[in-house]
Amino acid sequence: MAQAKGPTNLDLDDVKKRMAGAVTTLKHEFTGLRTGRASASLLEPVVVEAYGSQMPITQVGTINVPEPRMISVQVWDRAMVSAVDKAIRSAGLGLNPQADGTLIRIPIPQLTEERRKELTKIAHKYAESAKVAVRNVRRDAMDLLKRLEKDHHLGEDERKTQEEKVQDLTDQTIKDIDAALAAKDKEIMQI
Repeated sequence: MAQAKGPTNLDLDDVKKRMAGAVTTLKHEFTGLRTGRASASLLEPVVVEAYGSQMPITQVGTINVPEPRMISVQVWDRAMVSAVDKAIRSAGLGLNPQADGTLIRIPIPQLTEERRKELTKIAHKYAESAKVAVRNVRRDAMDLLKRLEKDHHLGEDERKTQEEKVQDLTDQTIKDIDAALAAKDKEIMQI
């Protein structure tokens, strides 16, 4: 009994899902870009040295956004307050936490024009990475279609039809990325 050497067709739903994953990742990365508004996701990259190991900040306290320009972290263990404070300061987010018992308040400063421009450059870099990921998915799909045609699993007309569908998915996903980037640029520049 001979084993199949690979797929015998292109799963367009899988291609669509992989491209959508690039957009989802991009939007998640955008939430980490500080735009002057407080957001609990701003502290996601913070890792605290706790109990002899590295832990995400969400495992040592509760993050809240009581005001548009304030984040608070209610630390569960009083002994961890200084470690959480230190982790926030050293995370490279430009934040200056203020401890008050087990509550740490983190005021979000206004963005300078220079910082806004820097943030838009970072946003563009994230968007370009997402576009590269989408193009890689497209390339993989196109290569598979050519291989399927060569192996006689697909006729030339069917290959061309499938390639057009893949290209349409690619174009739509790139438009989605551009729209997300435009929205983020507007958000960064108008705050």
